[in-house]
Amino acid sequence: MNAPGRSRGGFTSKFHARADNQGRPLGFILTGGEASDYTSAEPLIAIPAATPRALLADKGYDGDGFRQCLLMRGILPIIPPRSNRKAPEHPGYRRYQDRNRIERMFGKFKQQRRIATRYDKSILSFESFLNLATARLRPRSFVNAA
Repeated sequence: MNAPGRSRGGFTSKFHARADNQGRPLGFILTGGEASDYTSAEPLIAIPAATPRALLADKGYDGDGFRQCLLMRGILPIIPPRSNRKAPEHPGYRRYQDRNRIERMFGKFKQQRRIATRYDKSILSFESFLNLATARLRPRSFVNAA
C-alpha cells in the first residue's frame, strides 16, 4: 500500500503531527497530498497523551465541527479563521505566536533528507523513519534539564 496521494504538484503525502507545548513530537499521522487537514485532526487528538488546555493549529484545521469537538473536551481552539468564513472568530494572537515551536519541530524533521525528499514509497517504511527521527529529536529536549 502506498502513501502518496495526488495533488497539484504530483504524487505527495503529508504528515500531521501532535506536539507538546515545547514542540516535542508526541505522534503523527500520514495522509495523501489531496487530503484535507481537518480530517486528520480527530485522530491526532485521540493520541494517548495528556489533554491540552489549548490547541494551536493553522488555517487548514479550521472547521465548525472540529472547534465544537475541542470545546466539548475542554480544549480552547486557537486557530485562525479561513478567508472564506462568514463570521470569523479570531484567536488570541499572543497565544498563536507560540506556534513557532511547532514550525521549528517540522523544520527539524525536514532537515532529515529522507523525510524532506520522501524517498520511501510505502507507508510502513516512511512511518518507520518518522519514528526514528522522532526518537532522535526527543532526547535533545532533556539535555541540561534540571
